[in-house]
Amino acid sequence: MFVLRSLAAALALRQDFDLDEVEDVKLAVDELCSALVQRASDGEQLTCRFDVAPHSVGVEASVRSDTDRPIARDTFGWRVLVALTDELASWTAPGDDRVYIRMTKTRS
Repeated sequence: MFVLRSLAAALALRQDFDLDEVEDVKLAVDELCSALVQRASDGEQLTCRFDVAPHSVGVEASVRSDTDRPIARDTFGWRVLVALTDELASWTAPGDDRVYIRMTKTRS
């Protein structure tokens, strides 16, 4: 997860995020990955994609899971993600055994 945090920070810096916003992005990526790793089936890999647009950084991550439910929204970790990001969603798709989280942080 260190590499993903570092990459997210570098992308945020390239979009001229201030240092507090960069830290928010790093913490959000860490929390996002932790939530998915907890749901991962044994031996599965976390897949992560970064989207950079003017003034924003987006991250979509997924993992194969034994459950077909999205990440619970009543957990402390989800509340942390809500506080750190501007857009946040978790979902599963019918017939797909992956759990997804997508977050976006926009520069102030």
